[in-house]
Amino acid sequence: MKPLIEIRKDLHRIPEPGFQEFKTQRYLLDLISTFPQDKLDVHTWETGIFVQVNGKNPEKTIAYRTDMDGLPITEETGYDFASLHEGMMHACGHDLHMTIALGLLAHFVLHPLDDNLLFIFQPAEEGPGGALPMRECELFQKLKPDMITALHIAPEYPVGTIAVKEGLLFANTSELFIDLIGKGGHAAYPHLSNDMVVAASHLVTQMQAIVARNIDPLDSAVVTVGKITGGTKQNIIAEKARLEGTIRTLSPEAMDKVKNRIESLVQGISQGFDCQAVIDYGSNYRQVDNEPKLTREFMEFAMQQDNVNVVECKEAMTGEDYGYFLEKIPGFMFWLGVDTPFGLHHSKLKPQEEAIQHAVDLLIQYFSYKGTRK
Repeated sequence: MKPLIEIRKDLHRIPEPGFQEFKTQRYLLDLISTFPQDKLDVHTWETGIFVQVNGKNPEKTIAYRTDMDGLPITEETGYDFASLHEGMMHACGHDLHMTIALGLLAHFVLHPLDDNLLFIFQPAEEGPGGALPMRECELFQKLKPDMITALHIAPEYPVGTIAVKEGLLFANTSELFIDLIGKGGHAAYPHLSNDMVVAASHLVTQMQAIVARNIDPLDSAVVTVGKITGGTKQNIIAEKARLEGTIRTLSPEAMDKVKNRIESLVQGISQGFDCQAVIDYGSNYRQVDNEPKLTREFMEFAMQQDNVNVVECKEAMTGEDYGYFLEKIPGFMFWLGVDTPFGLHHSKLKPQEEAIQHAVDLLIQYFSYKGTRK
């Protein structure tokens, strides 16, 4: 197999949207085909892949999940291996995530555990969400693991550091799209029109009071409108306006409350501005809730390893559809330090590649500990 750094570069060049990871899937399958096939069961699902390394005397199945898709971001890293797909970039580290999974797979196919080890290459994490349908598919039900693990790169931590905590790690998230439809007209005759730019402006302002006045101060929520479109020309009253945003909460109850409040405000805008209003929540991701016992065991194990610094972190408002796996299967996710000044989803994100081998070494030791009879 190629060196892991070269694999990461290859994957970085071909970022693809969710459920369109055709080149990525082909690249992964070609690499996996070079491994001894008598030890493996390989299955595809949509643009994803399941690879099981069969154990020598299995009593359980341990799963490791990685994500595959890129983001609609124009890359500005200056890499000589920058994205070949215009307007797409691996700006969330999924190229590193997949490379780490391949490094683990390459090791364990030659050194199988007593137990089965299932690698899940999941499409569409960035949207529309691949974890839930992948979890519910018939194939996964047959392969269903007894525990599951995953990682996510963390720009703010140095290489050699992992950050994790028991319980809630990532928030519940929901996309938010609101379309307002009124009546356009000439700017000189506003009384004959229903201006959706004005309606949208009122709605954005009202939504900013939801967290401040409807959510328990001891809970947490974020409502962000990141994009507004409306109108065609400066002297034409806008017939339509569209708001695009995101909702993030640290509890399912807060998510329900925020959505209920948004729906009430939108209904009021519809009546107050005599317009139609349509709400679409797009993709909804369940919180990443680490199973306490397994997480604590992993933390204690990692603390005993050389060159590993374990940080007990706080929960974050980031979203990850991996939470759907944890909803049904005990397991955890942890942050992997990659030491870069540019954050996730940034066009200049340049993770330190040394983190790849660091993660592979740690997880080889951990899976060997979990999947070998004592």
